[in-house]
Amino acid sequence: MLKTKTKAQAKTNLNYTNKNGYEKISPQELKKIEEICGLYMKFLGSAKTEREAHDEAIKLLEEKGFGNIERFETQKLKLKPGDRIYKSCSGKTLMAVIIGKRPLEEGMHIVGAHIDAPRIDVKQNPLYENGDLALLDTHYYGGIKKYQWVTIPLALHGVFVKPGGEKIKVTVGENPEDPVFCITDLLPHLAQDQMKKALSEGIEGENLDVVAGSVPAADRKIKEKIKQNVLKILNGKYRITEEDFLSAELEFVPSLKPREVGFDKSMITGYGQDDRACAYSALKVLIDLAGTPEYTACALLADKEEIGSVGATGMASNFFENTAAEILNLSVDSYNELKLKRALNNSWMISADVNSLFDPLYPSVSEKKNTAIINHGVCLTKYTGQRGKAGASDANAEFIAQIRRIFDKNKVVWQTGELGKVDQGGGGTIAYLMARYGMQVVDCGVGLLSMHSPMELAGKLDIYMAYKGYLAFLKDARK
Repeated sequence: MLKTKTKAQAKTNLNYTNKNGYEKISPQELKKIEEICGLYMKFLGSAKTEREAHDEAIKLLEEKGFGNIERFETQKLKLKPGDRIYKSCSGKTLMAVIIGKRPLEEGMHIVGAHIDAPRIDVKQNPLYENGDLALLDTHYYGGIKKYQWVTIPLALHGVFVKPGGEKIKVTVGENPEDPVFCITDLLPHLAQDQMKKALSEGIEGENLDVVAGSVPAADRKIKEKIKQNVLKILNGKYRITEEDFLSAELEFVPSLKPREVGFDKSMITGYGQDDRACAYSALKVLIDLAGTPEYTACALLADKEEIGSVGATGMASNFFENTAAEILNLSVDSYNELKLKRALNNSWMISADVNSLFDPLYPSVSEKKNTAIINHGVCLTKYTGQRGKAGASDANAEFIAQIRRIFDKNKVVWQTGELGKVDQGGGGTIAYLMARYGMQVVDCGVGLLSMHSPMELAGKLDIYMAYKGYLAFLKDARK
């Protein structure tokens, strides 16, 4: 005999469904989505390099009362709950913190993202002349499809640093009156051999040189007149010589501005959304966090993720650990290494990085049940890695349950996703580098279409839900 369901059982939904987020939100949240995404687009358009993202982040932090930790160190001041501080590393990596009510030894809540993006870097000895053109020799940075970067308008961003320490910032190609730059490509009529090659081989790395000028200098005695004229222009505007390229960091990025996409304006296209969609969300939630959190709240913006998180400004360095040690030292009467290890081990972290989205034009690379879909919410990724989860940080089920609790309690629209089919490819984030401390870490970020291209595509709702989810996470009291 069949038993009649109780009211509690009747209300239980036995099936999991992944719905479009716009079907779940209120009209009030529609306004909030537009507000957050409008601010995000301004940030995205003004922060096209890791240096610029770092500087813009500090500007926003200081406007909201955050101060450099160096003031506490030099004045020998103690940190107390509610204090808002930040620490910079070489102008490219940043850690910002609000001291919580609980002792640091009980752990932090960290949202960590990266602010570097694939691009075209200028080599150390780059300027040359050929075919009555001045060109800049380049070396691409990160995983790009090289053919996507030819013929598009490019802007030059970066710094020259003189031996005496003077730093000269350069930005050319962003203002309407600026010139832009480009990389040439063969016309179809002459590209028969090129078009027979694999896409990865059609444009070679050494052929990504950027056109920089074509007018010769007036001096007839000079052999490379066009190169000389470019140097004359650079010297007149920036007081640099050719030798100053040796101590410069110059990057070519798309000169295009972020734009809304679709008749409904529900999406954003722009350069560097991997990972500035998550980085801005992490920064914004820390700025917006009212009062004093239960646990110390941290936003971590790192460099060099796209090339393995290496170097002094990457997450493989000791910057995070050293900064945590400094904060602990300024928070307690007697510092010791055991307290630091406990603080790191007891921390919770969201590795805020992007994931791929299901692309209906390329369905074969995805397993749809386990692939994120645009505007279905922020994407929770239990594990990354390649094929057999190689190189992955695989979050514990217990921690995933805690994130579910936080998101569901705060009505965050979220979904899960993997980076393509099992044997298709894969990728990684900074999560594994933080998990080595024993802290609980999970990847959670905005899904993108056309990832690593000059102009990536994201859903507005997903960006807002990343903001909403990170805010709930930093505020959570683990109860």
